Amino acid sequence: MDGTVLKIDHENRIGKAGYYLSLFGAATILLWIGIFKFTPTEANAIKPLVENHFLTFFVYDIVSIQAVSNTIGVIEIIIAVLLLFSVKFASLRKYAAAGMIITFLMTLSYLFTTPGIWKTVDGIPVTDFFIVKDVMFLGFGLMILNLKK
Repeated sequence: MDGTVLKIDHENRIGKAGYYLSLFGAATILLWIGIFKFTPTEANAIKPLVENHFLTFFVYDIVSIQAVSNTIGVIEIIIAVLLLFSVKFASLRKYAAAGMIITFLMTLSYLFTTPGIWKTVDGIPVTDFFIVKDVMFLGFGLMILNLKK
């Protein structure tokens, strides 16, 4: 039993369409969220995540809340641009993939480092679902890192 294997080539038009839909969707969301990082609202919203993480707890001692958010925004925008340009320049794909993998592993780790992020609603553990979407982005990053061509 081989499981699900998706070969993305010229003969698999649906797979190819799905790939490009995922690529442009991921790039759009990264660009949109990256731009939003330049607002004070988002800078303050990510502060509890950043200050409670074992890799980033110290950054607010060095730079401002807005500077941290701006830096994250720039990284997200760069990854989005790499994704978009990887359509024409396949050599950029591995850099986009690496950026996605690192970014989304970091984001998902906030689920385990931020106090109070998990709540129980009607007996079911729930979290801020905006982070959970990053499981799909992480999977897409791993997929494009593995693509040959």
